[in-house]
Amino acid sequence: MPVTRRCVCPGSYDPVTAGHRDVIVRAAALYDEVVVAVLHNPAKAGTFTIEERISLIEEAAEGLPNVRVAAFANRLLVDVCRELDSDVVVKGLRGGTDFAYEMPMALMNRHLTGLETVFLPGASEFEHISSSLVKEVSRFGGDVTGMVSDRVRDALLARLDRPESAN
Repeated sequence: MPVTRRCVCPGSYDPVTAGHRDVIVRAAALYDEVVVAVLHNPAKAGTFTIEERISLIEEAAEGLPNVRVAAFANRLLVDVCRELDSDVVVKGLRGGTDFAYEMPMALMNRHLTGLETVFLPGASEFEHISSSLVKEVSRFGGDVTGMVSDRVRDALLARLDRPESAN
């Protein structure tokens, strides 16, 4: 009986970006199954609801039959991975700052349960893209086309408060 190689791609995905999609697509080429785990704290309000995030991620992963999306609240990543029977986390890195942030968490996860973290260097064209920057640019009238899907862009424009014109 063949063993399913399953990885978890964790994040808040508020919203899912082109960089997230790049990592998900590349993880899907490396593993039999990719679980995109939307981790959230119900006490914190995000820009998008968990249901909206899941729908937007599912759209971003369209055409990838080995990708599924699930939400998890108030849990350690190691516990999520144990529940999903995965011993690998895949994280995208945009640069050295991401590495410095992610490395201690990867080491702690390995210390706690042996969970390994695989870092995928992000594609250079997405290096400057983060969910928080996309929201900020959109909020102040900047064009985020190409940084997120058209559906995410339109949802951001409908959702975010934009400053009134100074004129």
